[in-house]
Amino acid sequence: MANFSKSGVPRFAVEVYQNAYLPEGGREVNAIVTVTSTGGGTTGGVPLAGAFPTPARASGTAPDAAVVLMVDCSGSMDYPPTKMRNARDATAAAIDTLRDGTRFAVVAGTHVAKDVYPGDGRLATADAQTKAQAKDALRRLSAGGGTAVGTWLRLADRLLGAADVEIRHGILLTDGRNEHESPEDLRAALESCAGRFTCDARGVGTDWEVKEVTAVASALLGTADIVADPAGLAADFTRMMEHAMGKEVADVGLRLWTPVGVEIVFVKQVAPTVTDLTGRRTEAGPRAGDYPTGSWGDESRDYHVCVRVPQAGIGQEMLAARVSLILPPTSADATPQTLSQGLVRAVWTDDMVASTSINPQVAHYTGQAELAQVIQQGLDARKSGDFDGATAKLGRAVQLASASGNADTAKLLSKVVDVVDAATGTVRLKARVAEADEMTLETRSTKTVRVKK
Repeated sequence: MANFSKSGVPRFAVEVYQNAYLPEGGREVNAIVTVTSTGGGTTGGVPLAGAFPTPARASGTAPDAAVVLMVDCSGSMDYPPTKMRNARDATAAAIDTLRDGTRFAVVAGTHVAKDVYPGDGRLATADAQTKAQAKDALRRLSAGGGTAVGTWLRLADRLLGAADVEIRHGILLTDGRNEHESPEDLRAALESCAGRFTCDARGVGTDWEVKEVTAVASALLGTADIVADPAGLAADFTRMMEHAMGKEVADVGLRLWTPVGVEIVFVKQVAPTVTDLTGRRTEAGPRAGDYPTGSWGDESRDYHVCVRVPQAGIGQEMLAARVSLILPPTSADATPQTLSQGLVRAVWTDDMVASTSINPQVAHYTGQAELAQVIQQGLDARKSGDFDGATAKLGRAVQLASASGNADTAKLLSKVVDVVDAATGTVRLKARVAEADEMTLETRSTKTVRVKK
């Protein structure tokens, strides 16, 4: 484990868990990289030394942040009428949670996007007066029109991009399918916004498309969830905003350096959720690439790194990869700051016990990634009428959830299948499943649990 944070906090630490031993001819090396940030965010820590040159940061105050709240105001938000009222109340609760000094705006989303507060392409600065004005603007929102999520995100990007702040965050609420723009338009919007701000996405009710909402959260490194009962929105929005206000450091990159001849198979975040980062690499010099991790407060996340090394003989050893946490430069002539780093090794041995042993962390998260995959495959099979395939996949999901101690996912699965034997994955599909239960399982399928101690 290495920790290179100097006199400031938050401090980042990297721990690498792996079985470094390979049999003769073995080439694939797997490692779980645990990244932990402590002393910042919600603990009110001071900044990393030299990383934040702005006057506010130099004084050790909370980081500058900007938040845009995107509220679905399409016609379906009037069915039932309480849905729009709950959305207004939830957004008001989130506004109350804003830290004073945070820049913010409210966007009303239909088939077009309109910044309803403060308006004119600006951001307000949170204080008692602006919060009251924003909540007054919310009371005037009404439902009508279609749904084009990409336009909401593009407006949020313009608003956030104009702010000279460190943390840029969006919160998006929708209740319907993205029917007023093409899937290609939404993908283009997500690609345009990726890396510019993070975004949490929520679907309210059961008339929205899970894959659309989770795509927003995945592309913008946020969270996705369902709020089946609109009455639960206020509590959920408050939690989301509290989490956003706890962020201390933005744009941290996971840098992977590999020696000549080493191929990268994949890089995935595996806790607290499964997110494949492999395709998001940006080159960072010879044999090095950065993978985005977004904003950090006081938290710990796990990443699965898999590389393929050249063949070597018994007794040989090599550095398979170096994993570093990188903060981007603050100016054109500055250099990135290394926050922490860890090493992934490969050692060839003729000891069969050593080379065939699977590291517990690697085994656990391989199972968690498979769990997320088979849930999606099982639900897709069920929707298409392939009930045998659905039973097999969801049975495997029950088996994996039980073995790994993922009680939350096991509980969600039990609402879709009748569990005969969890250990063997023997299940029967339920004849009737509440739409909210199926959507909740799909939305939360990528949530993982950590290795049992």
